Amino acid sequence: MKTVAVVGSQWGDEGKGKVIDYLATQADVVIRGQGGNNAGHTLVVGDKKYALRLIPSGILNPEAINVIGNGIVFDPKGFLKELEMFEEGTINPDNIKISDRAHVIFPYHKEIDALSEEARGDNKIGTTKNGIGPCYMDKTERSGIRICDLMDKDIFAAKLKPQIEAKNKIVKNIYGKEELFDFEAIYNEYLGYADRIRKFVDDTTVVVYDAIKEGKKVLFEGAQGTFLDLDLGTYPFVTSSHPISGGFAVGAGVGPNMIKDVVGIVKAYTTRVGEGPFVTELNNEIGEQIRKQGNEFGVVTGRPRRCGWFDAVMVSYAARVNGLTSMSFMLLDVLSGFDKLKICTAYKMGDKIIKNFPASLDDLAKCEPVYEELDGWNEDITKVTNYDELPENAKKYIKRIEELVGVSADIVSVGPNRLQTIVRRNIFS
Repeated sequence: MKTVAVVGSQWGDEGKGKVIDYLATQADVVIRGQGGNNAGHTLVVGDKKYALRLIPSGILNPEAINVIGNGIVFDPKGFLKELEMFEEGTINPDNIKISDRAHVIFPYHKEIDALSEEARGDNKIGTTKNGIGPCYMDKTERSGIRICDLMDKDIFAAKLKPQIEAKNKIVKNIYGKEELFDFEAIYNEYLGYADRIRKFVDDTTVVVYDAIKEGKKVLFEGAQGTFLDLDLGTYPFVTSSHPISGGFAVGAGVGPNMIKDVVGIVKAYTTRVGEGPFVTELNNEIGEQIRKQGNEFGVVTGRPRRCGWFDAVMVSYAARVNGLTSMSFMLLDVLSGFDKLKICTAYKMGDKIIKNFPASLDDLAKCEPVYEELDGWNEDITKVTNYDELPENAKKYIKRIEELVGVSADIVSVGPNRLQTIVRRNIFS
């Protein structure tokens, strides 16, 4: 069985898109299984950049089937706009499959998302306001509208009408806004989308299952990161789905025993977008230098990311809950030029030294990092193609993190380009 799941091992933005792009050149099927267009992956091919939000990162492999799975909340307008990014003939439309079980994002989801975030005041959770949470709420409430519903105009109308009525009451009675949503306008707009996406719609659970049983190389593409997981992340500053390895079984519609390897994407330092405690955060010149050298600004939002030293407590937790079999170590080149580097090996909380990541954010906010200091390097490593050619201090840095996390770094990235990737072990072997 040749199946690989790729997950973010921190707060997202670890560089998953590049690794998935690399692995997708070998894959027969690439699957997105959770989230929506609230998370972005940037692929760099030659002098072109592609910022993907919904379309799987295997789209540039003409031989790969790209699956938007049942666990996705699907924004048809965003999807169609994303398709426009590619020049005619660049991609094969037959290679995109959208699950007929995926739930659909509507304008009322986005508006309620924004109103809810505004109403939180100082307790904002940092939502992208793309309607992800409210759509998952409808899904859980069992009032959502799925792609299969959208494909039938009569079923769609019957399900959309009560949703429009309910959402107008919410925005008027809870948020004090006048009625915003017009049934006819939304109905006709989305019927237009339905006609344009119909050729992509399929039962993707069958597509994925058959590919695995036929021995094809199947790549499960993660979005966001472990610490944004609804159950296991830094709640409530999390997403509304499960971006851990276990989320793929549900989100792609396969059994958990069908996922053989789990690759954790790990940034060589730590970043975070939005609110919440961040133990190794650097609110100083070093943090600013990392931000500038790493171009740490959100793909979707453009917001500057908070930056800090590598946190081995976090990544060890991610290794455990995801069952990591391998790490892909990203953005190592960003750390060139620092005389000293620090790794957080434990937390100090009051008089206690702890090595496990706490559930309580109140406890996490009280934690201070326990650092181990290593010598840095000044060499430009962006042209290094062989692991042995890396500076000794860079290899020592990686080795120490491997020891702390207990997982080998089988891929090392030294730049944004696809070719700036050192492969120490073939993941799809």
